[in-house]
Amino acid sequence: MSIQELVKKLENMGYKNIYTWCDDPGTYYDWHTHKYDEVRLVYKGSIVIGTEEGVYHLKEGDILEVKAGTRHWAKTEEGVCYLCGSK
Repeated sequence: MSIQELVKKLENMGYKNIYTWCDDPGTYYDWHTHKYDEVRLVYKGSIVIGTEEGVYHLKEGDILEVKAGTRHWAKTEEGVCYLCGSK
């Protein structure tokens, strides 16, 4: 799917404020929360996102929805590019 098709998919899921984000290899985000429901849709590379409920290994094509207020962290060893959105 193209980036535009992936954006449309997230819009159809109710997400807004959709943007592209890329992280270099070795990037790490410590435990944090967001005020809104958030989504990550990986379109290049891979990322690991951990919550208190489990650890998710996301690769190209994978989507993870994180509810508002959910504590989570993220890291990438190889680098990653993904779409982000909120609702």
